Amino acid sequence: LPGKVIEINEKTAVVDFSGNKVTARTGLVDVAVGDWCLVHAGCILQKVSTDEAENLTDLMHEVGGFS
Repeated sequence: LPGKVIEINEKTAVVDFSGNKVTARTGLVDVAVGDWCLVHAGCILQKVSTDEAENLTDLMHEVGGFS
């Protein structure tokens, strides 16, 4: 699922995934507070638009039964 960047520190960001907050490295992608992104293995891999984030979240809820 995409998460929203809520805080930036030196080389990390706090990313909110529906209330679950995760710290992820920012070295691969430049992000700012408010950006939506995809995280894997503790690293932000890609920024996504708000529309993409909403579509991915809806799709994952529909397919996987996420709440």
